[in-house]
Amino acid sequence: MKASMSEGAAALSVEGLVKRFGKRKALRGISFRVEGGDFIGLLGPNGAGKTTTIKILTGLIKPTEGGVRYYGRDFAAHPREAKRFIGMVPQQSNLDRDLTAYENLYLHTILHGIPKPARKERIEEALEFAGLTEYRDRQVKTFSGGMRRRLVIVRALLHEPRILFLDEPTVGLDPQIRRTLWDLILKVNQVKGTAILLTTHYIEEAEKLCGRVLIINKGRIIAEGPPDDLKREIGRYVLEIFLEDRIEEEFFPSRDEALERLKECDHSCKVREVTLEDVFLRLTGRRINV
Repeated sequence: MKASMSEGAAALSVEGLVKRFGKRKALRGISFRVEGGDFIGLLGPNGAGKTTTIKILTGLIKPTEGGVRYYGRDFAAHPREAKRFIGMVPQQSNLDRDLTAYENLYLHTILHGIPKPARKERIEEALEFAGLTEYRDRQVKTFSGGMRRRLVIVRALLHEPRILFLDEPTVGLDPQIRRTLWDLILKVNQVKGTAILLTTHYIEEAEKLCGRVLIINKGRIIAEGPPDDLKREIGRYVLEIFLEDRIEEEFFPSRDEALERLKECDHSCKVREVTLEDVFLRLTGRRINV
């Protein structure tokens, strides 16, 4: 049975989430919304609260305070119904390495209660979507890291979730494999219309994939908006001035203004475009990949 949806409600509504572990506050009252078809990045350094947020939103841990709603339905009161909307791709691959790609997916259809007549079609569609059809009968332990991640992603789509959580999906992969996964992730969002909430350390990943970014630091959302809008708030170009003991940065709304300032410098300098990491550094004094 399909879970019911309240008309006009956000796919996901997060209100005042707080999470304490003993005396430590991992989350300090975060709130945001995800609409159907959104692609949102949750960006921040280690310990910022990204994974804690994802665990609460997927029901792995409970919040200390605050609420979560899927399509207007309270998650705490209706967890089983809400979880029908959710797909989850964890940081670490949890595939059974001794099973084939097909067998891993078949096991998932059983766990999600997908009717037996529909299982084969769902699995074949998932394998084709991930470009893994020719590897369907190979054991997962023979797969490359990128192939495993593709299989984990489409496995999370078998029960046709409305929102997909991707927790550091490309961590540890080389740049070429990472870009291949970006294509698959974008296809999930744009072809299937699945809303995505992505956590990542990679600036380029957030800028390439996300329509909106939430920057989180020390358990608080400190900035929110489309990547280009966040960058424009501090400037479009940055002049890096290389001093003996540090690098100073000056921000400008145009390249011409940055180049004019460069002419006045007595030190080695470089002009480049502003990145989300610059935004984060300006807001927190920390780099995202710390």
